Amino acid sequence: MIQRSWSVTATASTAHVAPFHCWQEMIVRAKPDDAAVLTEIALAAKRHWGYPEKWIEGWRDLLTVRPEFIANNETYAAVLDDRIVGFYALGFKNDRMDLLHMWVLPAAMGRGVGRSLFTHCLQRARELGCRELEIEADPNAEGFYQQMGARRVGASVKELAGVRRELPILIYEIEAVD
Repeated sequence: MIQRSWSVTATASTAHVAPFHCWQEMIVRAKPDDAAVLTEIALAAKRHWGYPEKWIEGWRDLLTVRPEFIANNETYAAVLDDRIVGFYALGFKNDRMDLLHMWVLPAAMGRGVGRSLFTHCLQRARELGCRELEIEADPNAEGFYQQMGARRVGASVKELAGVRRELPILIYEIEAVD
């Protein structure tokens, strides 16, 4: 049974997380009931990068995962030791897939969770017949996506609390299945 009521914020900075390859890995379709846990993970992951709390509050609506969002989008969660430690969500954008969310609990970062989620994400996009995945990334995540094979194709300029931010836009070209 997957524990879906786990308090992420209480353990985000203190939990000891074993290397991902040591755990029984599971990536499962998220359920609408997971919305609160997924939101907590997104907020904890964003806070991990040291953004001011004022910015986090400005992003709260964007980072809030609602039950209807999960029901209407390809949303998958990484479950380790019966706890959700990361997730991603895909949506359709014209003729390609759009990576709407991809977040990993800070205590699980650097352990292969993100790599497993991204690999699963590419597999799902391929199964859905898409040839490209578009990613508007947090600047701190751009290197990860480039290591995974995405290439930068542009930027989206946003302003938050009077500060100009440039968010990298990346494309991952998905190989066709024979």
